[in-house]
Amino acid sequence: MTELEKIYRTYFDDVYLYIRRLSGDENIAEEITSEAFFRAMRGLSTFRGDCDIRVWLCQIAKNCYYTHLKKSKQMNRIDDVEFSELPSEESTIEEQCMKHEEAARIRAVLHNVSEPYKEVFMWRVFAELSFKQIGQIFGKSENWACVTYHRAKTMMKSRLEGKSYEK
Repeated sequence: MTELEKIYRTYFDDVYLYIRRLSGDENIAEEITSEAFFRAMRGLSTFRGDCDIRVWLCQIAKNCYYTHLKKSKQMNRIDDVEFSELPSEESTIEEQCMKHEEAARIRAVLHNVSEPYKEVFMWRVFAELSFKQIGQIFGKSENWACVTYHRAKTMMKSRLEGKSYEK
């Protein structure tokens, strides 16, 4: 058995369970875990041994998962745009313009929020992850994720109301 096969057999379940917990989806976990091991195989020569190989593999898997989320969000945005451009019987053109302006304003404010606040806010609001899951992504506690999210929310609210709250 080669070194790669040993690594695969030893750590596959750990990486799979980590991504399954992160994604909440067995199919996505299988796909991401396979992709992560493929990338790890290509980059094994770059592994310096500064950390446990399990941590290294989970980091690769987490990055694969982030990439997957970005791609799927882009596809969802395309679908949303197609439907949002259809005129609604309930809303007037003025109401639609106001909604678009408010959405653009929120995006601009979010874009200017510093890390890790922006990323925690996005994981909580857009990906609907629990504080426990967010804490795991950052290697922090559930409480840290909760506090960071609420600080981000306060920053967003203050900036949207025109108050300056820099962090």
